[in-house]
Amino acid sequence: MQALSSAVDYIKAPLVYKGKVRELYDLGEHFLIVVTDRISAFDYVLDPAVPEKGNVLNSLSAFWFEQTESIQPNHVVHTDVAKLGDIITEPELLRNRIMVTKKAERIDIECVVRGYITGGGWRQYQQTSAINGISLPEGLRKNQRFEQPIFTPAAKNDVGHDEDIPFEKMEELVGAELAAELRDRSVKLYEFAHSYCAERGIVLADCKFEFGLIDGKVILIDEIFTPDASRFWAVDKFELDTEIDSMDKEPVRTYLLGSDWDKNSKPDPLPSEVVEETTRRYLDIYRRLTGSDLS
Repeated sequence: MQALSSAVDYIKAPLVYKGKVRELYDLGEHFLIVVTDRISAFDYVLDPAVPEKGNVLNSLSAFWFEQTESIQPNHVVHTDVAKLGDIITEPELLRNRIMVTKKAERIDIECVVRGYITGGGWRQYQQTSAINGISLPEGLRKNQRFEQPIFTPAAKNDVGHDEDIPFEKMEELVGAELAAELRDRSVKLYEFAHSYCAERGIVLADCKFEFGLIDGKVILIDEIFTPDASRFWAVDKFELDTEIDSMDKEPVRTYLLGSDWDKNSKPDPLPSEVVEETTRRYLDIYRRLTGSDLS
């Protein structure tokens, strides 16, 4: 399987932004998002790219945008490479990777919903008995489910880490009314997907969303409920007080943490077996969530 590290050579449109994984091109009225197979971990984009990863991410986002459209409008115009004509010079190569979207004014808040106490939230709780300023009961155990999902926003930084902020800070940044709307919409989306995943033997532990504004109305943008924007656990792997093997690029993180990498420079290329296992994981979560293989 061939991996795609960049689509620049195959797109006849101006490149507006190149992220760790996604590339954004300007089509005039709309944007074109192309999802590459690049993979990042610990703030480094790694070599080599992971075959099928971009196809899975884009196809899963398209699937979820369709599933949630009735409860939250989104930015999708279409995902049909044939409609782009000669803008795409290698249509078969990019067939599952493209999304044409409306142009929204991005709201610079990452909207994070946590249904379980794990990851960075667990580390905050251990130190302060709170997450993003939300005081929590004593005695919670790692990976325990919250009685109600909690909303823990972050201020977006295009360089470096996003910054966890209390809800009150979010209100200062975007206004109380918009902050409340984004919180409520995020929690509603999480609850919908959590139920959907549970029926398929998967725990949706937490997730993040990005929103934008078009004519003053809130619209969902970027990606949703993918392995890069969510933490999925297999139900049969769920356990309290442990580090659960998540259904994403965990093989990459595990390999790097177990290697002699100095953590201060870009790691050496990933071994082929790590790349292959990561591809397998992405294809597996797609199959389990959608009920079909990636076509």
